[in-house]
Amino acid sequence: MLSAKSIEIIKSTVPVLEVHGTAITKRFYEMLFTKHPELLNIFNHANQKQGRQQTALANAVYAAAVHIDKLEAILPVVKQIGHKHRSLGIKAEHYPIVGQNLLAAIKDVLGDAATDEILQAWAEAYGIIADAFISVEAEMYKQSEEQDGGWADFRAFTVARKVKESDVITSFYLVPQDGKGIAAYEAGQYISVKVEIPGEKNTHIRQYSLSDVSGMPYYRISVKREDAVADHPAGKVSNYLHQQVGENDVLRISAPAGDFTLNEHDQRPVVLISGGVGLTPMFSMLKTLANTQPKRQVTFIHAAQNGNLHAMKDQVEELVSKHSQVQAYWCYEKPTERDQAVHAYHKEGYVDLPWLQAAIPTRDASFYFCGPVPFMKAIYRSLQEWGVPVADVHYEFFGPAGNLELA
Repeated sequence: MLSAKSIEIIKSTVPVLEVHGTAITKRFYEMLFTKHPELLNIFNHANQKQGRQQTALANAVYAAAVHIDKLEAILPVVKQIGHKHRSLGIKAEHYPIVGQNLLAAIKDVLGDAATDEILQAWAEAYGIIADAFISVEAEMYKQSEEQDGGWADFRAFTVARKVKESDVITSFYLVPQDGKGIAAYEAGQYISVKVEIPGEKNTHIRQYSLSDVSGMPYYRISVKREDAVADHPAGKVSNYLHQQVGENDVLRISAPAGDFTLNEHDQRPVVLISGGVGLTPMFSMLKTLANTQPKRQVTFIHAAQNGNLHAMKDQVEELVSKHSQVQAYWCYEKPTERDQAVHAYHKEGYVDLPWLQAAIPTRDASFYFCGPVPFMKAIYRSLQEWGVPVADVHYEFFGPAGNLELA
């Protein structure tokens, strides 16, 4: 337990973190990778360049400071981050390294304002928070390894099939190279893929949602090829998978992880809303619901730019044809002439509240959504405006966590 004095000191730093938090975490990563370049084999370089990782860490540090006298309030966040850490291979020995560099970054950014008393209080707090992460993640590693078909760290899988789903999304069917069983998973979870790209100094790890149902002899991931747009370079790993990885090639993956999962104890209707490649966990949820809860009403809503970029449409419509309790609706931002000619969609433009209200039978439902951050913010605002209780709203960020409350 933290001393009362340390709690008081840390709470006094909350306004400072609100202003300088991102500057501190930016400096932290600079120092961390300079002193420990081997950690570049774990962290997502693109998220670093875009500032997403720095912002996510700043938000986590800020939340820890706000709730320092009742850290149980951030336990859900600890578990969510713990899933990502276990999937990436973060270990207990990494935490002292992070602590040393975080304290050094606080001192570097705040200068004389970061007194010895403040640094000592944060060192004490970090030790307690790190212990919480280490404990949670140790249990996750144990569960991952000891479950039927489970394993620790990364395991070799062969690409059994490679299937084009749209102009930008391709599915990879992965089977274990050793021929042994694979772990079950919950709809909405993901795996990490570790690749060594020719010409790249570091290994790269990316997390991809599982896009089929558990119980198959394979894992399926459906990867969007990230092309260069404006100041955002092309995605190294997605392009490598699309262009250079083929059937019979081997990928190393971690066991399934993640806490964005269906509440199958809830018998109320379910609404699944996705944008772009955000449909991957949504499709897994849809297929799981159709298989395990055939009486539960499901509304599946997907937004795409047009039919050429709409993945898994036929697979969803096949489920709709076989399950009367499932309804599906499509929204195309810029439909092609062919889309218009064959009436391939239900709405043109963007998903908005009036259309959602017309498509969804009841507000008394569980809502799950995933997609690009602007899309997720729009959906979140619409559900807030409709009066959907926060407890019924569930979502997943691809990459570091963000804040949907911000405009």
